[in-house]
Amino acid sequence: MPVRIVQSKQNARLKELRRALASPGRSESGLVGIEGPHLLGEALRTGLRIACVFAAEGPERLLDEISLPADVEVLQMPKELLRSALATETPQLVAALIEPPAWTWGNLLNNGSTPLILVLAGLQDPGNLGTIVRSAEAFGSAGMLCLPGTVHAWNPKAVRASAGSVFRVPILTASASDAVIRLQEAGVRLFAAEVHSAEPAHLVNLAQPVALLIGNEGAGVPPNLAARADGAITIPCSGPVESLNAAVAASVLLYEASRQRASQNGASKRLRGGTR
Repeated sequence: MPVRIVQSKQNARLKELRRALASPGRSESGLVGIEGPHLLGEALRTGLRIACVFAAEGPERLLDEISLPADVEVLQMPKELLRSALATETPQLVAALIEPPAWTWGNLLNNGSTPLILVLAGLQDPGNLGTIVRSAEAFGSAGMLCLPGTVHAWNPKAVRASAGSVFRVPILTASASDAVIRLQEAGVRLFAAEVHSAEPAHLVNLAQPVALLIGNEGAGVPPNLAARADGAITIPCSGPVESLNAAVAASVLLYEASRQRASQNGASKRLRGGTR
């Protein structure tokens, strides 16, 4: 594992890391930036290619428990130099440039299971997006579609909130029209998450191929997009709270879909096995 000492802010790799963290998705090389030994370890376990690792002088021990491939370049530099490139206020002083997964529509629609897809329309809080990605993996979602106006999935805060799930959950960006057409062609029903004039989630068949449309934190689902959905779905709340946080709502709906599917699969197994 080659280690190179860096002393200048003008180092090309360091500048690339700074750009990748500040403007995710715009790197000419296509690489994205991640911070911290946990995320680096998750990227390695997922099998992603690590282009370069950055470590501050002193905490090199943070890399001791991470088995980096022998050909990965490691740049070591003063703490303040690395800190100047990172996005977090209290960085762990380990970062990396990685090659993100190359997902396709096939990963969402033809992965061998009944599609359960999230469609994010104008979600702007990276913490919400990262939490939704984590819940998507936990409850067996096929993946996510990010429509225009949605924060980038490789935003550093979103990546941290996902706790590494962003490495494994298929995420595509698409226009609203393309998303609706693709879902319709694949036989996937689109349900918009709404507060009013919507069917309670437990009364909607979420065991069928479905996509859950989650809107902006303040404005909700755009009316023109909601009009193109197959229906509206809501989460009944017994308390006085009018609406839920976008990430909480998405997670509850994913859980309900997962519950219905597990119940249906259990019933199918009992029917195939007969009764006693």
